[in-house]
Amino acid sequence: MVPTSAITALQALCDVGRVKAGQKVLINGASGGVGTYAVQLAKALGAETTGVCSTTKLDLARSLGADHVIDYTRDDFADRAHRYDLILDIGGSPTLSRLRRALTPTGTAVIIGGEAGGSWTGMGRQLRAVALSPFVHQRLTMFVSKLRTKDLETLAAFIDAGTLTPRIDRTYPLDRVPEAMLQLMAGKVRGKIAITI
Repeated sequence: MVPTSAITALQALCDVGRVKAGQKVLINGASGGVGTYAVQLAKALGAETTGVCSTTKLDLARSLGADHVIDYTRDDFADRAHRYDLILDIGGSPTLSRLRRALTPTGTAVIIGGEAGGSWTGMGRQLRAVALSPFVHQRLTMFVSKLRTKDLETLAAFIDAGTLTPRIDRTYPLDRVPEAMLQLMAGKVRGKIAITI
């Protein structure tokens, strides 16, 4: 079974981000469930990939194939030293101005998932991005993934080729789901967790 995280990563890169070989792609949240797939897929699609994560997860991002890694506890990906054609923001915290600073003049930022705090919808930043996008040269967007057969076939081909592998941090028995969720919410999970039944 292909996880929805892999489908989300593929659609964010290809359908929404329109990634092309040779482009510079930044994945903010490279060590999480969607991020671990996004790094591998971006590399498989020929992009120069930079993963953003915490100090303890830099080795994971490198092992996934990231060409470059940024430790967000020490460095700012929006320091203007580098610009990216595509940013997948899975981390959920950079302001729109920070995302725009890190983009090329015609780059695309894809905001994935909800965010904590702020708006009652959990989507305030995404809605602001969509509202701002028509007035700037950069493309700022969000999306909700859909289950489609063609994406499952594409992902299966990557898995068969050995270029896409799920990263399971730990498995938990069903009676320890609350503990697993606490680990996930605390940001201590590297990749995905699995529940055994």
